[in-house]
Amino acid sequence: MKRLRMSRREMMVNGACAVAGLALMGSCRSPERAGFKIGVCDWTIGKRTDPASFEMAKRLGLDGVQVNFGSGRDDLPLFNPELQKKFLQTAKKHNVEIASLALGVLNGVPYKSDPRAERWVAESIDVCKAMGLNVVLLAFFGKADLRNDKEGVDVVVERLKRVAPKAEEAGVFLGLESWLSAEQHLDIIDRVGSPAVKVYYDVGNSHKAGYDIYEEIRLLGRQICEFHAKDYDDLYGRGTIAFEEVRRAMDDIGYRGWIVMEGVKMPLGLEESMRYDAKYLRGVFPPRV
Repeated sequence: MKRLRMSRREMMVNGACAVAGLALMGSCRSPERAGFKIGVCDWTIGKRTDPASFEMAKRLGLDGVQVNFGSGRDDLPLFNPELQKKFLQTAKKHNVEIASLALGVLNGVPYKSDPRAERWVAESIDVCKAMGLNVVLLAFFGKADLRNDKEGVDVVVERLKRVAPKAEEAGVFLGLESWLSAEQHLDIIDRVGSPAVKVYYDVGNSHKAGYDIYEEIRLLGRQICEFHAKDYDDLYGRGTIAFEEVRRAMDDIGYRGWIVMEGVKMPLGLEESMRYDAKYLRGVFPPRV
């Protein structure tokens, strides 16, 4: 795999920990002995933008939930402060954390072309700050796909440049999840030039796209803000993703933090399959290492 020049990137990574609010769990340097937390996307368990996701996550023995902003024409459900409070209260009630937030709506309302998307990304930073969170996933699939779209990538870079200072000030990471390669993601990060712009790495998607995910993780290093666990072929540990190799790559880059399950195969039914996968992941990614 061709490697990019690392000098500028290394300076960005080293400087990231000095940016106010950005040296948080799952990024930069985590406390010694800290391990991993296992979460699930609310849409994976059929509870999209629904506080009931926390009760289900608790029942499944999980640590947290990645919460989707939901869909809308002009505004999104999670922009409502009352709904934000309800999520926080329900999470506390069930002793389940909010891992991060996700703008899945961007798949159909592309950041590269729709002015609503640009506004929503900026507003998502305010929501993260209000809820005490530090990662929001920006999705680039479907209509938002950036593959073979130089013009679209250029627009994304310019829009990220405009919003990045706000994210830096709030201590929020904007995690890009797409079909692009590690090198293409790093090129976007280099062009934006902000430690607030990171990669939200989905091992299943990147493997499906044909990338060497274990080397990609090492190449991206601390430009990864969080991970999705996924296997398109079977339950975890029985499919094509070698999660033990993923763990070794994470060890090499010093990653500790959230691993969020998405798109679970369900040969045993939803809840039983989720419990199987969660148990498997905990064996590979324990809470203390």
